[in-house]
Amino acid sequence: MDLDVVGLSRFQFASTSIFHFFFVSLTVGLAFLIAVMETFAFVRKDRAQVYGDMTNFFGHLFLINFAVGIVTGIVQEFQFGMNWSEYSRFVGNIFGVPLALEVLMAFFLESTFIALWWFGKDRLRPWMRLGSIWLVAIGTQISAFWIVLANGWMHHPVGYEVVGDQAFLTDFSAVVFNYKAWLYFAHVQGSAWTVAAFLVLGISAYHLLRRQNMDVFSRSLRIGLVFAAIGTVFSATSGHREAQVARHDQPMKFAAMEAQWETSESPAPWSAVAAINMEQRRNDFSVEIPYLGSLLAYNSLSGRYEGLLPLQKRYEALYGPGDYIPPVPWVYWNFRLMVGIGMLLLLSAFGGLFLWWRKRGGLDETRWYLRALLLLIPLPWVANFCGWITTEMGRQPFMVYGLLKVQEGVSANTTTEVLVGLIGLWVIYLALIGLDIYLLSVTARAGIHRKPEAQILAAPAPAYGAPGFQGYDRHDDPGGG
Repeated sequence: MDLDVVGLSRFQFASTSIFHFFFVSLTVGLAFLIAVMETFAFVRKDRAQVYGDMTNFFGHLFLINFAVGIVTGIVQEFQFGMNWSEYSRFVGNIFGVPLALEVLMAFFLESTFIALWWFGKDRLRPWMRLGSIWLVAIGTQISAFWIVLANGWMHHPVGYEVVGDQAFLTDFSAVVFNYKAWLYFAHVQGSAWTVAAFLVLGISAYHLLRRQNMDVFSRSLRIGLVFAAIGTVFSATSGHREAQVARHDQPMKFAAMEAQWETSESPAPWSAVAAINMEQRRNDFSVEIPYLGSLLAYNSLSGRYEGLLPLQKRYEALYGPGDYIPPVPWVYWNFRLMVGIGMLLLLSAFGGLFLWWRKRGGLDETRWYLRALLLLIPLPWVANFCGWITTEMGRQPFMVYGLLKVQEGVSANTTTEVLVGLIGLWVIYLALIGLDIYLLSVTARAGIHRKPEAQILAAPAPAYGAPGFQGYDRHDDPGGG
């Protein structure tokens, strides 16, 4: 990376986006998962205490992540003015609309009803608490949609016209129904469910290995398995379609994902491993699997796709002189790492479902599988980050595809100003992520604290949601809840 204003500004936005997405992916997925747990607590009267404890335990983790994550998101919008003022001036009339709608339609909804759900747990009627958490879950989906919509427009700009040196919105419905944005939203949704599911699986496995609160974590393990299976399949299928669409509307990105320098033959092979030589613009060697490239690109055993070098000539004719080939090694290897982790997670989820089917109650005693789940906790985040790196670096050098290059959107800052801001943000973000991981870890390890059995037998347990129902006692939690 060049240590100039453009390079530092790019690195700053990339790093803060990844830091922020650490929290976002868990928030979006866990909110929906907790809403399902709350629904079980409401419907299953015979297991209300168990599902109530489960909901409050994982809800505590959700609340920690939500509170810390909000702080990291505030910086994102300020950066458009601090580091990318020319970009903001060019697309502000379009880009600002989904950002404003995200705040008006989603953030207020989330923040209002998360307070009602959590702090009114012993005061609200059960159906009110259930409705509150579902509104929180819906709010997180709305929030994710508007943000992804804005990003999708940058990859596939529609519904606009350029007047002078600014882009203006002409068709709001075209922006809302941008197929690129909906594909991205589907992929983000699947990946968020996967992140949340494997966190729940890992925490459940931790307590099952120690035989703590078996009634709660045995059920949360099974709920997590179902969510993990759905999330990995949804993420894989939407990601596969996303790559096929990129072959059509972002062919340079697709060629970089395959490190394909010349137009492929038909049927096209798929490069499993390649030594990429950016200076000489070729691969020193490549291990290829016949037919698989066409199968992935077209769902067919025939078909070819353009290479980087022919596309460079075509892009020069379309957009003028310049280097339009993205950093191929970054795109190529991050794509493969994302796919490899995704396949491992998918197999782990369905392997767990198979063990559940074969062993029924014995799943809780399958210690090798429970230990494996502990190791898998960070992998969905790694796959998410690799996916975003592939997506964003694959469209370089464009900031808005076909309209605005990265160097044209940067602010008139000095290198020192950007560097100081970058260092400050890294210090703050690392501290926040460290705080989040610490609080999540301490709270997760603490488990569920119930009253001593003698106290429970002394008085009848109140029904779920009734006055006096406590469930997960947050005051006994060393995590500070």
